[in-house]
Amino acid sequence: MEMSVEIVAHAPAFIMVAETVADVAAREALLDRAMGPMRRKKSSEKLRRGRRPSEGLAFVARDASGGVVGTVRLWDVALGEGGPSALLLGPLAVDPSLKNAGIGSALMRHAVAEAARLGHAAILLVGDAPYYGRFGFSAARTGSLAMPGPYERHRLLALELVGGALDGAHGTLKASGRKLKAPAPTMAA
Repeated sequence: MEMSVEIVAHAPAFIMVAETVADVAAREALLDRAMGPMRRKKSSEKLRRGRRPSEGLAFVARDASGGVVGTVRLWDVALGEGGPSALLLGPLAVDPSLKNAGIGSALMRHAVAEAARLGHAAILLVGDAPYYGRFGFSAARTGSLAMPGPYERHRLLALELVGGALDGAHGTLKASGRKLKAPAPTMAA
């Protein structure tokens, strides 16, 4: 008797959780694999350097074995000198071997929902409009805003979580989040 077996490919199982200190090394390795060594030279990185992500807005996706397969963080910024506060999203990264498994989309939806739940008014990012447009991001409200350092203007995108949050916003984005604590000095023996 001959049996036929149908093999169905399934997307890998993953869960989204708050990032922990224990995730730092895995997240950094994932970012290096997904974005390469030039990731640290991006204009967005200038706004993140020396800062902590916005409270409650750093997430990882874990696979069934608990490994970090995706990451997204949001950062506190001011829109211009003394301007209103907003969030800067990034980096969003997924393990290259799991591209198109829905992990990036799930992380984006989760991050936007949590930012709204926590009462934030707007999220900005530098990215591809065709990808981020499906989450409601566009360049329509960013014409009077700028990033520090070089960037492609058409890639500065925004999503208002509160209608009118970007009305009158202008100037260069400035880091406004919590600073990283300086490492404690070591005692010489």
